[in-house]
Amino acid sequence: MISRHTQHDSRRHRIRTAIIVILVFALAAAALALAGLRWKASDTSSMPSASSSTSSMSSALSRSKAPKASSSPSHAAADDAPEEKASKAVDAMPLKDQVGQLVMAPLFAGSDPSSLHDLVADQHVGSVLIIGNWNTGVSGVKQSTDALQSYAPQNNRLIMATDQEGGQVQHLRGPGFDAMPSGVEQGRLSPNQLTDSASQWGGQLKSAGINVDLAPVADTVQTDRAGNAPIGALDRDFGLDASGNAQHATAFINGMRQAGVETTIKHYPGLGTVSGNTDFTANGILDTTTTLDGDEIGAFTTALQAKPGMVMMSLATYQAIDPANPAAFSNALIDGHLRTQSGYDGVVTSDSLSATAVNGIAPDQLGVRFIEAGGDLACIGANQYVQPILDGLNQRAASDPAFAQKVKQSATRVMTLKYRMGLAQ
Repeated sequence: MISRHTQHDSRRHRIRTAIIVILVFALAAAALALAGLRWKASDTSSMPSASSSTSSMSSALSRSKAPKASSSPSHAAADDAPEEKASKAVDAMPLKDQVGQLVMAPLFAGSDPSSLHDLVADQHVGSVLIIGNWNTGVSGVKQSTDALQSYAPQNNRLIMATDQEGGQVQHLRGPGFDAMPSGVEQGRLSPNQLTDSASQWGGQLKSAGINVDLAPVADTVQTDRAGNAPIGALDRDFGLDASGNAQHATAFINGMRQAGVETTIKHYPGLGTVSGNTDFTANGILDTTTTLDGDEIGAFTTALQAKPGMVMMSLATYQAIDPANPAAFSNALIDGHLRTQSGYDGVVTSDSLSATAVNGIAPDQLGVRFIEAGGDLACIGANQYVQPILDGLNQRAASDPAFAQKVKQSATRVMTLKYRMGLAQ
């Protein structure tokens, strides 16, 4: 048995040992703290503050975790934008292929699609106008459009357009196509009713392989209707004032788009005050009243807010705007007013460059003048004009770098539309 005295001495020894250990640790901690203060005092100028250190660490972590800029959502979205895709596609095209995208060649009813094989497959014409009195119905038109598309590259399909306005201007008829009312009759519908009807008509076009309707007519007739040969005499307009025409044009655009068909407002800046029909005459096609701030051009400006796929330029001349040039060849109208002032960056197409109104101009210069003015897609209504227009564009682009740049810009706008429509990949 251990004695009480021995137990007491042992307890005191343990207490003293614990006190010594505590004192040693306290002295060691004090020494470390003093050393830290001295180091801090000597190196303050090179040390980051607590906040900046935290910020630096946070930034480093953010950089390590963040994806590279090329794969960020915003950058990816920019790469996926139709404009960006079109720009890259056109950059990769030879100049001759770029020129081909600026031409719309015609295929008339009764013609074999193979007649356009060389133009599409070898010269890379990027658009076709289905024109004439097609009475074969949806299935008959589809056979031709399918054949034409088979000549084009899989990643760059054709814009397939037609004039399907209604009334006297309806190129596609027969089984599967409704007999469309005239523009004036469409103007008697409410905008909602017209949107619904246009969606139905657009579905029929889509089934036939047509992806662009060269409609609606946004012209406002301001003279005696019977005396206005291109529009009023044929009831092609909506028969309303400029505001009403704009509203109905918008309804038509929206309805066609619901069916997956793009539209073309025409004939910019308006054929409502001339007497002659530019398709058939060079007389009576001087407009002496239309101005840039007038109601007629205002109808187009309003309809542009619906973002139609194209705007078609008239072949009349506008004395108060550009007395020296038809609208399709007017830089003041296309680049100046339509693009710069109205902000339209889509495809500008021409009325038929084979029309009588411009037959005083050499065929090989028609496309050149149109592109020089800021146009994009030369619509051609006669087969014999296609090759001269292509040749003229190629020759000028090959010899004039500034013109070649205009060709590139126009091809990019056409390709942008194609990407938006799902025709290009």
